[in-house]
Amino acid sequence: MLDTLTIEENIALILTINKVPENEIDAKILEIAKKLGIEEILQKYPYQVSGGQKQRCAACRAIVNQPKIILADEPTGSLDSKAARQLLEMMEDMNQKMKATILMVTHDPFSASYCKKILFLKDGKIFNKIEKGDQPRKDFYNEILDVLALLGGDARDVR
Repeated sequence: MLDTLTIEENIALILTINKVPENEIDAKILEIAKKLGIEEILQKYPYQVSGGQKQRCAACRAIVNQPKIILADEPTGSLDSKAARQLLEMMEDMNQKMKATILMVTHDPFSASYCKKILFLKDGKIFNKIEKGDQPRKDFYNEILDVLALLGGDARDVR
C-alpha cells in the first residue's frame, strides 16, 4: 500500500499499469470493493483505516485484474469472520469460474477448508496431504482438524 494514494488509487494502480481503459477502472474498483465491503473507505488514505481494511484493499488490488494465479500468504490474518468469509468466497469463485490457481499459506483451518487440496508441513517436510473431493466443506474442515490433531505425533500416525 502506498501511503500517498487513497484506497481507490491503490487499487487502481495495477489497472493503470496494465493499461485498462480509464472508463472501465471505476466500475471494476467499485464492484470488487463492494464484494469485500470497503466501498465506503475508497477516498481515505491507508493511515486512516484499520489493518483489516488495509488487508482487504491489498486483496482487492491483487485480484481486481482477475489473475490466473494468486499467491496468498495468510490472506485472512487480520480480518474479522465476515470479511474473511467474503474474501474466501471470492477466491473460491475465481478458482471455479475463472480457473484461477490459488496457492494459499495459512494456519487457519477455516480458511483451509475452502481449498481443494491441502499439504500439511512439519519441520519443513510434507507431513500429510488431503483432498476435498466431493465432500461438504464442513466435513473437510473436520478432516483438517483431525490431521492438525496428529501434527504433534509421528508421521506413522497418519495413514
